[in-house]
Amino acid sequence: MSLDRADITAATKPHEQLALHLAEGMEAVNALIAKRMESEHAPRIPQVTAHLVGAGGKRLRPMLTLAAAELCGYDGPYHIHLAATVEFIHTATLLHDDVVDESQQRRGRPTANLLWDNQSSVLVGDYLFARAFQLMVEPGNLRVLEILSNAAATIAEGEVLQLTAAQDLKTDESVYLKVVRGKTAALFSAATEAGGVLAGAEAEQVQALYDYGDALGIAFQIVDDLLDYAGDTKDTGKNIGDDFRERKLTLPVIKAVVKADTDERAFWVRCIEKGDQRDGDLEHAIALMTRHGTLEATRADALHWAARAKEAMQSLPDHPLRQMLTDLADYVVARLR
Repeated sequence: MSLDRADITAATKPHEQLALHLAEGMEAVNALIAKRMESEHAPRIPQVTAHLVGAGGKRLRPMLTLAAAELCGYDGPYHIHLAATVEFIHTATLLHDDVVDESQQRRGRPTANLLWDNQSSVLVGDYLFARAFQLMVEPGNLRVLEILSNAAATIAEGEVLQLTAAQDLKTDESVYLKVVRGKTAALFSAATEAGGVLAGAEAEQVQALYDYGDALGIAFQIVDDLLDYAGDTKDTGKNIGDDFRERKLTLPVIKAVVKADTDERAFWVRCIEKGDQRDGDLEHAIALMTRHGTLEATRADALHWAARAKEAMQSLPDHPLRQMLTDLADYVVARLR
């Protein structure tokens, strides 16, 4: 596919510009994903995977891998394999997350566990993890294998940490950050770092790519957590208040608990720790967060991490992709407007 600079510039959003610039590579990634999610003996595997993959999504993570590799001058074929690896890991975690969270909607569509069952979602997720490991081996780069396999372990660790911390009002912002770095930022930073390593970039550039992915992933998750209370279902594809109903202690709530008086703390204990939620509780929770300014404070944190991502880009080569990735950091937090 051939696109001129005018086509890319005409795209209104940074992720659209990135997608147009990387269109040829992403076409190859999507073809490889379709090929590797096939199963001769278990037709449910492609059915479940196609449902989630076909629901859309911006494919940010695989695009980050392609962008990092190109930005650092890579001209081989294996960035396609690594981008597909990243997307398989991401899709596997979504399948598992929806089972753990008992979710019913993902990207505006019914979740796979709702359409099929929990067993199918878990086992297909396991299959995709296995496929991801097959793909990440093929470039024959041990450092890349180390980065991506470590990310897979870190993601699982972050999810388990969230299980133990999510309903404990003693959970503070440092623990929240560990959870976010595990379950979200680890794959962003692995996507960018692996692309740089594959390209043979200098250590300073590889570190900058890692820092960019880490900060972008943290900003992305903070925004997601904020949109759960201040977003629009039509835009997010998720129901407002899902985190509250699932008793997840995310950053807006953590900040509100710190500022709570005795009665307010009792409310949070009842709703989050004990799970005794009643009509009107979500609205009251949002009112408390608004009163204490924790929604705005959370937004400020997201902006801080987006700024750190942009700062990391400054040490990378002068290239159109550097500006696109810088703009992408702004776009991630622009979802709050």
